[in-house]
Amino acid sequence: QVQLVESGGGLVQAGGSLRLSCAASGGTFSSYDMGWFRQAPGKEREFVAARWSGGSILYADSVKGRFTISRDNAKNTVYLHLQMNSLKPEDTAVHSCAAKWYSRSDYNYWGQGTQVTVSV
Repeated sequence: QVQLVESGGGLVQAGGSLRLSCAASGGTFSSYDMGWFRQAPGKEREFVAARWSGGSILYADSVKGRFTISRDNAKNTVYLHLQMNSLKPEDTAVHSCAAKWYSRSDYNYWGQGTQVTVSV
């Protein structure tokens, strides 16, 4: 059973930095695409960044140049990180980690999310 557990959210002032981490277990993650999504109050969930199983990396235009996605492999767990720099109030949202088998079109495994709040 695939499990995704996020950590690292919090409150930060505009211009500050946070590093989110997602611990993924229970799957053969070398064949999984993984990504970060976020949802602000009253808004739809939006894509933030992804690292595909083949190594390709994608970013939403709104975070390019500010956020960096990376992945570490441990013994039985894969860690997906999101380094967020130059944070803006509009980055305030619940940020969630997601995963899918590489051939699927939609993400079908989700973490519980971690709150990121950026104050002015």
